[in-house]
Amino acid sequence: MSKRALIVDDSRSARVILSRMLEGYGLEVDSSESAEQALEFLRQARPDVIFMDHLMPGMDGFQAIQAIKGNPDTATIPVIMYTSQEGELYVSQARALGAVGVLPKTVKHADVSRVLYQLRLLPERREPTTRPPVQVAQHEGSAAVQIEPARPSSGEVETAIRNAIAPLLKEHSSEMRRFVLASLEGFARRISSEGKPPTAPVASEPVASTDHPLPVETQTIMVRQNRWPLAAGVGALALIPALVLALFYTKELETTKALRGAVTTLQATIDGQQAQLTTLQQSLQSGQVATVAAAPKADNVTSEVVPYGEAPLSGARLERLREMLGQLRSNGFRGKVKVATFVGEFCLTGNGIEGYSMATDDLPVNRCDLVGNPFEDSLPTAQRQSLAFANLLSSLRQDGGLTVEVAHEGRRPSVAYPTADQRARVTAGEWNRIAAQNNRVEFATEPAGS
Repeated sequence: MSKRALIVDDSRSARVILSRMLEGYGLEVDSSESAEQALEFLRQARPDVIFMDHLMPGMDGFQAIQAIKGNPDTATIPVIMYTSQEGELYVSQARALGAVGVLPKTVKHADVSRVLYQLRLLPERREPTTRPPVQVAQHEGSAAVQIEPARPSSGEVETAIRNAIAPLLKEHSSEMRRFVLASLEGFARRISSEGKPPTAPVASEPVASTDHPLPVETQTIMVRQNRWPLAAGVGALALIPALVLALFYTKELETTKALRGAVTTLQATIDGQQAQLTTLQQSLQSGQVATVAAAPKADNVTSEVVPYGEAPLSGARLERLREMLGQLRSNGFRGKVKVATFVGEFCLTGNGIEGYSMATDDLPVNRCDLVGNPFEDSLPTAQRQSLAFANLLSSLRQDGGLTVEVAHEGRRPSVAYPTADQRARVTAGEWNRIAAQNNRVEFATEPAGS
């Protein structure tokens, strides 16, 4: 069953742009020019997601969300704010009222597809994948969903290959059996029709001449000599089906062996990639990554790496900031904590439609489909911060002696990438280890009055 979306916006051009994007993903789209018209529509239909503008004549977007979440019949429908408004304060207010997130009016296909995947309105990427753990954060009836990218498991890949091969082998075996049976039946009919006629002449020829009868021994020898070619022919005809059956059986064994070899090779490749990925994740978590021409840092600056595909101000970075603020409070610190996010350039494989993923370690950098960070580039400013991070900043505003300043510094590597001349000798694993260090969040303290 196809999914439906409702777009609420007083701008016709904005409705048309978003409608075409959603229809490109197979969704059926309805639209309303005002919040009042949308509430009237919700009395008759239940869309799977609502894209709500903020500034509209009459009832604005926030008032519409309150009306939707206040009605038990429509409270479970996810609402995405589709507006030019931005900033962490606006995102916090929208989520507090029940919105799942915020999309800018200058929306990209990557933003729309990420939201649809998070709301499970599209099938998962990369077909044989193990569904990763889903993290759901609820706030006053809203649902903010963050789903890790799916990765295939070796068992599911092998099962998929076997399921694809088994019907072919079964059909091949059935065809071979039918052919052999038909051949045997044809040979049996031919033997039965050709075997009977020679017996009468062979037995009668020695006895036909009454003028000069032959001895019994001579007649017996002649009968045996006449039957020998017939026996040899019958034996040859009986041997042909056996040879045909042996030939088909040998080909089937070779095909099965080749398929098993392909499965084994694919399994080894998957195991190797998973081992490399595990090693890279462990090295990132322990901080034991190779450094190449690392730039010096100030004494009061600490850094946390951001794995590719994660929001910068969430997860381990948020916990690091919370721990730092707790220590600063206990030490009586008064001043500012500066938080800066930096983007790393990763070696990736894939495309813009199905998405990108980390390249295997042994792939040369020159063969990467993309060297960049499309996940980070597609994040608007508001979505670089998690809801927990926004709540942490809100709690700090009550304490005037300690503040947090957030800045996005873009591509300013702390570790130099290989030059254009060196790329021919660098693998994707070496490049991504450098990119992992540059894809980071830095924390620095600045005492008051300094």
